[in-house]
Amino acid sequence: MANTPFNRIPRNELPKEFGLAWDTLNGLTGEPTFVEVFAQAPDVLRFVMNDFYANLFFSGQVDQRYKQLARLKLSLVHGCRTCNKQNVPGALEAGISQAQVDAMDDYENGPFTDAEKAVLQLADQMVLTNNDGNIDEALYARLAAHFSDAEICELGTVMAVIAGMAKLSFLMHLVEREDYCPIGADAA
Repeated sequence: MANTPFNRIPRNELPKEFGLAWDTLNGLTGEPTFVEVFAQAPDVLRFVMNDFYANLFFSGQVDQRYKQLARLKLSLVHGCRTCNKQNVPGALEAGISQAQVDAMDDYENGPFTDAEKAVLQLADQMVLTNNDGNIDEALYARLAAHFSDAEICELGTVMAVIAGMAKLSFLMHLVEREDYCPIGADAA
């Protein structure tokens, strides 16, 4: 259970518009703290749930499969147990196989297409633990073989928001961490 110092709005006191988000998060992870805390800032929670997830992550130009793959890679590297509990099922629903989930640590040698490997390499550059992340000419060429510049911007933005929200969720103690979580490990 997340041990946040922030006040929570219990499920029965949430505005109706956030009930489904609470139910979904609780059903997938057993940890609805994010919704309970952010419901105090309804415009921010609406941005996350509607503008980001509904209008960009689950929509946009880039196929859902690539975004799910990137989100899973980020949560696995970041060690967010709450995130992993929802991202593995999300990836599987998007058509990513269990063999691919199991091969995320060595994706270059795993059962991934060239486009998927390019997305995963971009995710490696975006992880919070990579202070030297960079889209160099080789990575750009690898991405550009499968995605337009607009799609690369979309993928990067999706990853940036997910990574930033992960960092904020760790800082605010809104999520459970895996034992190997490298972010704020001393504060866990």
